[in-house]
Amino acid sequence: MTAAPPLLLVSDHVEGSVHVLTVPDGIRTGRLTGRHLSEHAGFLALPGGRAACVDDRRGELLVLNPYGDTLVELTVPVAVPAEHLACDPSGRWVAVTTGLGENTEPWSDLLTVVDLTTGDATRVRTRIDEPGVTVLGHGDPLVVLRHRDPGALAVHRFAGLLAAPPGCPPVTPHAQLPLPDDGHGDAQDPHCGHVFAAMGDGVHRARRAGDALVPERTIPWNSPARGWYLRLDPQRRALWSTLRGGPADPLRWPEWTNHAWRHDLETNRTTLTELGHGLVFRLALAREHTAFTRIHPDGDELILLDTGGTARSVPLPAMDDAPRRGGTPWEGVQRRAVAASPGADWVAVTRGGHGEVHLFDAPTGSEAARLKLDTPLDHGGHMLLRTQTDGAAGDPVGR
Repeated sequence: MTAAPPLLLVSDHVEGSVHVLTVPDGIRTGRLTGRHLSEHAGFLALPGGRAACVDDRRGELLVLNPYGDTLVELTVPVAVPAEHLACDPSGRWVAVTTGLGENTEPWSDLLTVVDLTTGDATRVRTRIDEPGVTVLGHGDPLVVLRHRDPGALAVHRFAGLLAAPPGCPPVTPHAQLPLPDDGHGDAQDPHCGHVFAAMGDGVHRARRAGDALVPERTIPWNSPARGWYLRLDPQRRALWSTLRGGPADPLRWPEWTNHAWRHDLETNRTTLTELGHGLVFRLALAREHTAFTRIHPDGDELILLDTGGTARSVPLPAMDDAPRRGGTPWEGVQRRAVAASPGADWVAVTRGGHGEVHLFDAPTGSEAARLKLDTPLDHGGHMLLRTQTDGAAGDPVGR
């Protein structure tokens, strides 16, 4: 029996479309229209090649099965705008937090919890913020919210939230763990029940003890810079981030420094790899490579970092309306999204505003295909690359 090819989900969240394409030949196997997915909450990998995401306009959690007979497997109403999305290690229990949306400061305190097996969902009120979230533990999970200013990990029992009465009642965490006020980035390791939060001084770590959290040693950045993004490599049990340094003024973004930060959870060894100046943010994990995109006025590139620590830089075609000197790298400009699967050697990169997806073979760095969509992918869109058995669901936080 021939294995199903990798599939690429491409969300044009501005135009309101989701494309499903085979990799590398780009045959379209599915499409959704009128669906404006939350780029910030991203895609959450679920077992069997499925994924969860949030439609910010309709206020729905979608479970997508690109390998199934019907692309949309389940829809559940949730509070929006979606900020972060996470599930427990089994992929059954999902939590969705709300955040800024198109507003200048936090205004919503709504949290939605969902049982994907039954479709049951409950909304509760927590605290006005932009909380990160993890769903920690097996069987009877905890919802752990990472708050800022004041910083804390707030712990709730999932079952208690799901049983809350209607009417969006306020809930109080039954346990809290203080944090600094500058958190940004969350991960959990299902193997050992640890939760991680990226802070200015490093990655704060805690482990579950009953229905509470016990702090453990903070993992330092080993750099004057810090990470604003955190994710787990479930295949090699490592944490990844991109450390951003340089001037705080966003108008001077071409001077920002960037390093790939990797912390091996088995050996507690941390490695840093220089990525160059400009804007580097999210990353993607392929079978033997970690992929980054770097945007800079002097030219954009894809950076492929192999498991031995060797980096290969591949030039990317310029974008019209790309970030320029004298402006910020995220207001009124085009961006790029990057996607990969731990079960494949392909890496996909969008060309925002052009409706193009570039497919690269990670071992050689060569461009294998250039897929042209019929929507522009303004702001870069968002993507997920999956195989049915790639193990990506081992990272239970939306990306």
